[in-house]
Amino acid sequence: MPRWADVILIPLISILLAAILSALVILAIGENPWNALKLMVSGALGSTYGWGYTLYYATNFIFTGLAVAIAFHARMFNIGGEGQALVGGLGVAVICLFIPWPHWSLALIGAAIGAAIFGAAWAAIPAFLQAKRGSHIVITTIMFNFIAAALLNYFLIGALKVPGSMEPATARFPEATHLPSFQEMFNFGDTTFFRGAPANITFFVGLAACVLLWALIWRTRLGFEIRSFGESQSAAKYAGISPTKIIMVSMLISGGLAGMMAINNVQGEAERLVLNAVEGAGFIGIAVALMGRSHPFGVLLAALLFGFLYQGGAELALWTSIPRELIIVIQALVILFTGALDNMVRMPLERLFLSLRRAKNEGRTV
Repeated sequence: MPRWADVILIPLISILLAAILSALVILAIGENPWNALKLMVSGALGSTYGWGYTLYYATNFIFTGLAVAIAFHARMFNIGGEGQALVGGLGVAVICLFIPWPHWSLALIGAAIGAAIFGAAWAAIPAFLQAKRGSHIVITTIMFNFIAAALLNYFLIGALKVPGSMEPATARFPEATHLPSFQEMFNFGDTTFFRGAPANITFFVGLAACVLLWALIWRTRLGFEIRSFGESQSAAKYAGISPTKIIMVSMLISGGLAGMMAINNVQGEAERLVLNAVEGAGFIGIAVALMGRSHPFGVLLAALLFGFLYQGGAELALWTSIPRELIIVIQALVILFTGALDNMVRMPLERLFLSLRRAKNEGRTV
């Protein structure tokens, strides 16, 4: 099957199937699917406010999608992005609360480094257990999600809690650490775009992360070793590539990327650390990486799609009688068709392209 069909055609067909099934579900509850689609498009893309929320959600998914993608290249299934992002938020809070920053640009660099270190450290333990003890990375990363949530709760009702407050949250970060929002960045006198939307400069950090990860995977020796290890562990080991090194390095990068999501939602939007700050973005990153075929550019496009679904779904729940739970069902259908049911689309297409190739070769022979 041609590369373009694998990268473009299969995801498009999967999305179309998910949309058709979603439309049937919406019809079943007595709503008009076409009106629902128009409302989603209008709410997510019809104004700079909608775009601001779409890009804000997409930024979260870029980081968690890239985190899963780099692990996929080493044939590891990192399901711990949720926990790594939570611990990354803890790193952002420590950096922003306890270091006096003179300017947001320096605070952004410091918070990004802190989030990456905390996230990588949280991913290092499951990586070590797999590399040295043979523990399955899926099981350990799932377990560490729950441990991370408990750890965050411990700090937010303990050492980082505001004295006298009943809310499990840190104090608001100092003014100097507040990141420029799109509303501030695209303010042109009487014309202000993205008014009230949480999108901020972290989106451009996410774009830079896509470019850097692409360069790492396809333009460096380390990236070649990671891909070789993912294709065949025995062959990579025979070529002198250390399995322990690849497992550790890949998971450290993965955890660091997941942790960096916190600069968007913790430093950029909430400007403090609260419980459940990740809101499931770590798990959505799995679907984003699957749909994007673990390519940074594909991850970017998939993250934008899920950002659209999140913001458009919120508008549906607000302006129609479609319940919020059904919006989650629609999102789950997209994940189902692009992930678990990928072969349902792939196998017929492979047979189609194979038959076309045979017909073409027979025509040449005649």
